[in-house]
Amino acid sequence: MKIRLAKYIADCGVASRRDAEKLIIEGAVSVNENVVTTPVFFVNDGDKVFVHNRQILPDTQIKLYMFHKPINTMTTAYDPEHRKTIYDVIDAKYKNLKYVGRLDYKTTGLLLLTNNGNLARQMSLPQNRIPRTYIATVAKHTKSGLDIARKGVTVDGIKYKPMKIEIIDDKNLRVTVTEGKKNEIRIVLKHVGSPVVALHRISYGIIQLGDLPVGKILEIDKKTIDLICKNV
Repeated sequence: MKIRLAKYIADCGVASRRDAEKLIIEGAVSVNENVVTTPVFFVNDGDKVFVHNRQILPDTQIKLYMFHKPINTMTTAYDPEHRKTIYDVIDAKYKNLKYVGRLDYKTTGLLLLTNNGNLARQMSLPQNRIPRTYIATVAKHTKSGLDIARKGVTVDGIKYKPMKIEIIDDKNLRVTVTEGKKNEIRIVLKHVGSPVVALHRISYGIIQLGDLPVGKILEIDKKTIDLICKNV
């Protein structure tokens, strides 16, 4: 099966795809003892790939990490507006990891990262209905407004499924969703008269953020990963 050389390097955990392309252009990569200097290059099963004269192999073991995303960071590998991204925060050895879903620029809390693209995709699919729980700090809230959000609403022609909402106090709500539409909590709560001031994710499925410090990463144990893979 053909695979783009930069992706192969990233899948081996050597570098992100962007950095892998730089390595190729710099002449640090060879395939079957031939130096490759163009990123537009594909490798097949059985090809031997070397970076700095060391053969590399794909990491086939699924790994999953929890990351405490800081505020004012983009969940992307590259931002055209040159805002800080999560990959500017995490250690270089994790920069080949793929994110599971997204958190917007202002949202903080639990973001999952993995070396397995299929797992990232399965955990993000709306039909798998994996619950994500957030603490939403709002300007105000009313029972009537929250009841509307609990039943599901349509905003600007987009349908949002019912949300589970628990009142913590007069400013904070515990909100659980399963669909994962872009900015759905902010959009729905604003629609029902409770504009969000701050949003913080505390869990994704069975994984809890707990007291992991901001900007830090923690590897998830194999038993938990196996349980997740069994249910997606």
